[in-house]
Amino acid sequence: MDKTLQEPMTMPDPQFPIKVHRCDYEGRGQVLFNHHWHEHLEFLYFVTGEASLECGSSTFTAKEGDVIVINRNELHYGVSLSDHLQYYVLIADFSLLQSHSLDAPEMKFITPITQNRLLFHNRISGDDILSSMLSIVSELERQEFGYELAIKSELYRLLTLLLRGYVATVLTQDEYVERMKNVERFAPIFKYIEDHYREDLSVEQLSAMAGLSRYHFSRLFKEISGRTVTEYVNETRLNRADYLLRESPLTVSEIAAATGFNDIYYFSRTFKKYKRMAPSALRKK
Repeated sequence: MDKTLQEPMTMPDPQFPIKVHRCDYEGRGQVLFNHHWHEHLEFLYFVTGEASLECGSSTFTAKEGDVIVINRNELHYGVSLSDHLQYYVLIADFSLLQSHSLDAPEMKFITPITQNRLLFHNRISGDDILSSMLSIVSELERQEFGYELAIKSELYRLLTLLLRGYVATVLTQDEYVERMKNVERFAPIFKYIEDHYREDLSVEQLSAMAGLSRYHFSRLFKEISGRTVTEYVNETRLNRADYLLRESPLTVSEIAAATGFNDIYYFSRTFKKYKRMAPSALRKK
Protein backbone atom coordinates (compact mmCIF):
# COMPACT_ATOMS: atom_id res chain seq x y z
CA MET A 1 0.00 0.00 0.00
CA ASP A 2 1.30 3.46 -0.92
CA LYS A 3 2.33 5.01 2.40
CA THR A 4 2.11 8.55 0.96
CA LEU A 5 -1.69 8.25 0.94
CA GLN A 6 -1.95 6.68 4.38
CA GLU A 7 -3.59 8.99 6.90
CA PRO A 8 -1.75 9.06 10.22
CA MET A 9 -4.26 7.80 12.75
CA THR A 10 -3.70 8.78 16.34
CA MET A 11 -6.20 7.90 19.04
CA PRO A 12 -6.93 9.98 22.16
CA ASP A 13 -6.56 6.77 24.17
CA PRO A 14 -4.33 4.10 22.54
CA GLN A 15 -5.71 1.57 25.04
CA PHE A 16 -9.23 2.26 23.75
CA PRO A 17 -8.77 2.95 20.00
CA ILE A 18 -11.96 4.70 18.94
CA LYS A 19 -12.73 8.36 18.31
CA VAL A 20 -15.45 10.62 16.94
CA HIS A 21 -15.48 14.17 15.63
CA ARG A 22 -17.96 16.51 13.97
CA CYS A 23 -17.15 18.12 10.63
CA ASP A 24 -18.69 21.36 9.34
CA TYR A 25 -18.07 22.76 5.84
CA GLU A 26 -19.32 25.96 4.24
CA GLY A 27 -19.34 26.17 0.45
CA ARG A 28 -20.24 23.73 -2.28
CA GLY A 29 -17.27 22.08 -4.00
CA GLN A 30 -15.13 22.00 -0.85
CA VAL A 31 -12.90 18.93 -0.71
CA LEU A 32 -13.78 17.10 2.52
CA PHE A 33 -10.79 14.76 2.30
CA ASN A 34 -8.31 13.96 -0.46
CA HIS A 35 -7.63 10.39 -1.54
CA HIS A 36 -6.31 8.48 1.46
CA TRP A 37 -6.64 5.21 3.33
CA HIS A 38 -6.12 3.95 6.84
CA GLU A 39 -6.18 0.69 8.73
CA HIS A 40 -9.34 1.49 10.68
CA LEU A 41 -13.01 1.03 9.92
CA GLU A 42 -14.71 4.43 9.48
CA PHE A 43 -18.36 5.46 9.73
CA LEU A 44 -19.80 8.74 8.42
CA TYR A 45 -23.21 10.02 9.53
CA PHE A 46 -24.57 12.97 7.52
CA VAL A 47 -26.61 15.40 9.60
CA THR A 48 -27.25 18.09 6.96
CA GLY A 49 -26.33 18.61 3.31
CA GLU A 50 -25.03 16.32 0.59
CA ALA A 51 -21.61 15.10 -0.50
CA SER A 52 -20.12 13.17 -3.40
CA LEU A 53 -18.04 10.27 -2.08
CA GLU A 54 -15.64 7.81 -3.67
CA CYS A 55 -15.03 4.58 -1.79
CA GLY A 56 -12.92 2.08 -3.69
CA SER A 57 -14.62 1.66 -7.08
CA SER A 58 -17.96 3.17 -5.95
CA THR A 59 -19.06 6.78 -6.39
CA PHE A 60 -22.31 7.95 -4.83
CA THR A 61 -24.08 10.87 -3.19
CA ALA A 62 -24.48 10.82 0.58
CA LYS A 63 -27.48 12.76 1.90
CA GLU A 64 -28.90 13.90 5.20
CA GLY A 65 -29.56 10.87 7.42
CA ASP A 66 -27.21 8.53 5.51
CA VAL A 67 -24.65 6.33 7.22
CA ILE A 68 -21.58 5.35 5.19
CA VAL A 69 -19.04 2.62 6.00
CA ILE A 70 -15.47 2.96 4.73
CA ASN A 71 -13.63 -0.35 4.87
CA ARG A 72 -10.09 -0.78 6.15
CA ASN A 73 -7.42 0.09 3.54
CA GLU A 74 -10.09 1.47 1.17
CA LEU A 75 -9.11 4.57 -0.80
CA HIS A 76 -11.71 7.27 -0.24
CA TYR A 77 -12.33 10.86 -1.28
CA GLY A 78 -15.14 13.37 -0.67
CA VAL A 79 -16.47 16.68 -2.00
CA SER A 80 -19.29 18.81 -0.58
CA LEU A 81 -22.37 19.30 -2.78
CA SER A 82 -24.05 21.75 -0.39
CA ASP A 83 -23.61 25.29 0.82
CA HIS A 84 -23.61 23.90 4.37
CA LEU A 85 -22.58 20.36 5.27
CA GLN A 86 -22.35 18.70 8.65
CA TYR A 87 -21.44 15.09 9.40
CA TYR A 88 -19.97 12.95 12.14
CA VAL A 89 -16.93 10.72 11.68
CA LEU A 90 -16.56 7.64 13.85
CA ILE A 91 -13.25 5.77 13.51
CA ALA A 92 -12.70 2.47 15.28
CA ASP A 93 -9.96 -0.12 15.44
CA PHE A 94 -11.88 -3.38 15.63
CA SER A 95 -8.94 -5.08 17.29
CA LEU A 96 -10.72 -3.54 20.28
CA LEU A 97 -13.15 -6.46 20.00
CA GLN A 98 -10.55 -9.20 19.64
CA SER A 99 -10.58 -12.01 22.18
CA HIS A 100 -7.53 -13.24 24.03
CA SER A 101 -8.54 -16.77 23.06
CA LEU A 102 -9.31 -17.86 19.50
CA ASP A 103 -13.06 -18.46 19.94
CA ALA A 104 -15.70 -18.88 17.21
CA PRO A 105 -16.67 -15.17 16.91
CA GLU A 106 -12.98 -14.29 16.66
CA MET A 107 -12.28 -16.78 13.87
CA LYS A 108 -15.53 -16.25 11.93
CA PHE A 109 -15.91 -12.49 12.14
CA ILE A 110 -13.28 -10.37 13.92
CA THR A 111 -10.17 -11.85 12.27
CA PRO A 112 -11.52 -11.55 8.67
CA ILE A 113 -12.40 -7.89 9.36
CA THR A 114 -9.00 -7.06 10.85
CA GLN A 115 -7.33 -8.88 7.92
CA ASN A 116 -9.46 -6.86 5.46
CA ARG A 117 -10.91 -10.02 3.93
CA LEU A 118 -14.49 -9.26 4.97
CA LEU A 119 -15.75 -6.08 3.28
CA PHE A 120 -19.00 -4.22 3.84
CA HIS A 121 -21.23 -2.26 1.47
CA ASN A 122 -20.44 1.45 1.75
CA ARG A 123 -24.01 2.70 1.96
CA ILE A 124 -25.98 1.32 4.88
CA SER A 125 -29.35 2.27 6.32
CA GLY A 126 -31.89 1.41 8.97
CA ASP A 127 -32.91 2.86 12.31
CA ASP A 128 -30.99 0.18 14.23
CA ILE A 129 -27.71 1.08 12.52
CA LEU A 130 -28.20 4.81 13.11
CA SER A 131 -29.30 4.26 16.71
CA SER A 132 -26.21 2.20 17.43
CA MET A 133 -23.85 4.75 15.90
CA LEU A 134 -25.47 7.71 17.67
CA SER A 135 -25.30 5.84 20.96
CA ILE A 136 -21.52 5.40 20.49
CA VAL A 137 -21.15 9.10 19.60
CA SER A 138 -23.13 10.10 22.70
CA GLU A 139 -21.13 7.83 25.03
CA LEU A 140 -17.82 9.16 23.67
CA GLU A 141 -18.93 12.77 24.09
CA ARG A 142 -20.27 12.34 27.65
CA GLN A 143 -17.70 9.79 28.90
CA GLU A 144 -19.78 8.86 31.92
CA PHE A 145 -18.59 6.10 34.24
CA GLY A 146 -18.54 2.80 32.35
CA TYR A 147 -18.70 4.40 28.89
CA GLU A 148 -16.04 2.00 27.60
CA LEU A 149 -18.29 -0.99 28.34
CA ALA A 150 -21.28 0.73 26.74
CA ILE A 151 -19.27 1.53 23.59
CA LYS A 152 -17.83 -1.97 23.33
CA SER A 153 -21.34 -3.38 23.64
CA GLU A 154 -22.65 -1.06 20.92
CA LEU A 155 -19.72 -1.95 18.63
CA TYR A 156 -20.64 -5.62 18.89
CA ARG A 157 -24.25 -4.71 18.12
CA LEU A 158 -23.23 -2.53 15.16
CA LEU A 159 -20.96 -5.26 13.83
CA THR A 160 -23.77 -7.83 14.09
CA LEU A 161 -26.12 -5.58 12.10
CA LEU A 162 -23.46 -5.09 9.41
CA LEU A 163 -22.73 -8.83 9.20
CA ARG A 164 -26.43 -9.70 8.87
CA GLY A 165 -27.28 -7.18 6.19
CA TYR A 166 -24.32 -5.49 4.55
CA VAL A 167 -21.52 -7.95 3.74
CA ALA A 168 -20.32 -7.10 0.23
CA THR A 169 -17.37 -9.44 -0.24
CA VAL A 170 -15.50 -12.17 1.58
CA LEU A 171 -12.06 -12.50 0.02
CA THR A 172 -9.70 -15.43 0.04
CA GLN A 173 -6.15 -14.66 1.08
CA ASP A 174 -5.00 -14.72 -2.58
CA GLU A 175 -7.82 -12.38 -3.63
CA TYR A 176 -6.95 -10.00 -0.83
CA VAL A 177 -3.29 -9.92 -1.82
CA GLU A 178 -4.24 -9.19 -5.46
CA ARG A 179 -6.66 -6.44 -4.38
CA MET A 180 -4.03 -4.75 -2.21
CA LYS A 181 -1.44 -5.01 -4.97
CA ASN A 182 -3.74 -3.16 -7.40
CA VAL A 183 -4.68 -0.50 -4.85
CA GLU A 184 -1.00 0.02 -4.05
CA ARG A 185 -0.13 0.35 -7.74
CA PHE A 186 -2.88 2.88 -8.46
CA ALA A 187 -2.71 5.02 -5.31
CA PRO A 188 0.12 7.22 -6.72
CA ILE A 189 -1.89 7.65 -9.95
CA PHE A 190 -4.88 9.12 -8.08
CA LYS A 191 -2.53 11.38 -6.12
CA TYR A 192 -0.83 12.52 -9.34
CA ILE A 193 -4.19 13.38 -10.96
CA GLU A 194 -5.16 15.30 -7.83
CA ASP A 195 -1.95 17.35 -7.97
CA HIS A 196 -1.73 17.80 -11.77
CA TYR A 197 -5.36 17.99 -12.97
CA ARG A 198 -4.65 21.35 -14.65
CA GLU A 199 -2.17 19.70 -17.03
CA ASP A 200 -2.77 17.52 -20.09
CA LEU A 201 -3.02 13.98 -18.73
CA SER A 202 -2.97 11.10 -21.20
CA VAL A 203 -3.66 7.40 -20.65
CA GLU A 204 -0.22 6.68 -22.12
CA GLN A 205 1.49 8.91 -19.56
CA LEU A 206 -0.44 7.49 -16.59
CA SER A 207 -0.14 3.86 -17.69
CA ALA A 208 3.64 4.32 -18.05
CA MET A 209 3.75 5.62 -14.47
CA ALA A 210 1.99 2.45 -13.32
CA GLY A 211 4.22 0.23 -15.46
CA LEU A 212 1.25 -1.24 -17.34
CA SER A 213 0.09 -1.46 -20.93
CA ARG A 214 -2.57 1.06 -21.97
CA TYR A 215 -5.21 -1.69 -22.21
CA HIS A 216 -4.40 -3.32 -18.87
CA PHE A 217 -4.14 0.07 -17.15
CA SER A 218 -7.50 1.27 -18.51
CA ARG A 219 -9.24 -1.95 -17.45
CA LEU A 220 -7.83 -1.88 -13.91
CA PHE A 221 -8.41 1.88 -13.56
CA LYS A 222 -12.11 1.44 -14.30
CA GLU A 223 -12.30 -1.60 -12.03
CA ILE A 224 -10.77 0.35 -9.12
CA SER A 225 -12.36 3.80 -9.64
CA GLY A 226 -15.59 2.87 -11.43
CA ARG A 227 -14.81 5.35 -14.23
CA THR A 228 -12.64 5.72 -17.29
CA VAL A 229 -9.50 7.86 -17.03
CA THR A 230 -11.14 10.70 -19.00
CA GLU A 231 -14.27 10.62 -16.82
CA TYR A 232 -12.19 10.63 -13.66
CA VAL A 233 -9.93 13.50 -14.73
CA ASN A 234 -12.94 15.54 -15.89
CA GLU A 235 -14.75 14.98 -12.59
CA THR A 236 -11.67 16.11 -10.66
CA ARG A 237 -11.43 19.28 -12.76
CA LEU A 238 -15.17 20.00 -12.62
CA ASN A 239 -15.36 19.64 -8.85
CA ARG A 240 -12.67 22.30 -8.57
CA ALA A 241 -14.42 24.47 -11.19
CA ASP A 242 -17.69 24.16 -9.23
CA TYR A 243 -15.96 25.49 -6.12
CA LEU A 244 -14.28 28.37 -7.99
CA LEU A 245 -17.54 29.40 -9.67
CA ARG A 246 -19.15 29.79 -6.27
CA GLU A 247 -16.28 31.16 -4.23
CA SER A 248 -13.89 33.09 -6.51
CA PRO A 249 -14.16 36.34 -8.53
CA LEU A 250 -12.59 34.68 -11.62
CA THR A 251 -14.55 34.75 -14.89
CA VAL A 252 -15.92 31.53 -16.38
CA SER A 253 -13.15 31.60 -19.02
CA GLU A 254 -10.48 32.06 -16.36
CA ILE A 255 -11.90 29.20 -14.31
CA ALA A 256 -11.97 26.93 -17.36
CA ALA A 257 -8.28 27.66 -18.00
CA ALA A 258 -7.39 27.30 -14.31
CA THR A 259 -8.92 23.82 -14.15
CA GLY A 260 -7.30 22.38 -17.26
CA PHE A 261 -9.90 23.16 -19.97
CA ASN A 262 -8.34 24.95 -22.92
CA ASP A 263 -11.63 25.18 -24.82
CA ILE A 264 -14.36 27.23 -23.09
CA TYR A 265 -17.08 25.58 -25.18
CA TYR A 266 -15.93 22.08 -24.26
CA PHE A 267 -15.74 23.18 -20.63
CA SER A 268 -19.32 24.49 -20.72
CA ARG A 269 -20.67 21.35 -22.40
CA THR A 270 -18.83 19.02 -20.03
CA PHE A 271 -19.79 21.02 -16.95
CA LYS A 272 -23.46 20.95 -17.95
CA LYS A 273 -23.30 17.21 -18.65
CA TYR A 274 -21.85 16.35 -15.23
CA LYS A 275 -23.39 19.08 -13.08
CA ARG A 276 -26.79 19.40 -14.82
CA MET A 277 -26.30 23.16 -14.97
CA ALA A 278 -24.38 25.60 -17.17
CA PRO A 279 -21.38 27.32 -15.52
CA SER A 280 -22.94 30.72 -16.14
CA ALA A 281 -26.17 29.65 -14.43
CA LEU A 282 -24.24 28.45 -11.39
CA ARG A 283 -22.31 31.74 -11.26
CA LYS A 284 -25.61 33.68 -11.19
CA LYS A 285 -26.82 31.60 -8.23
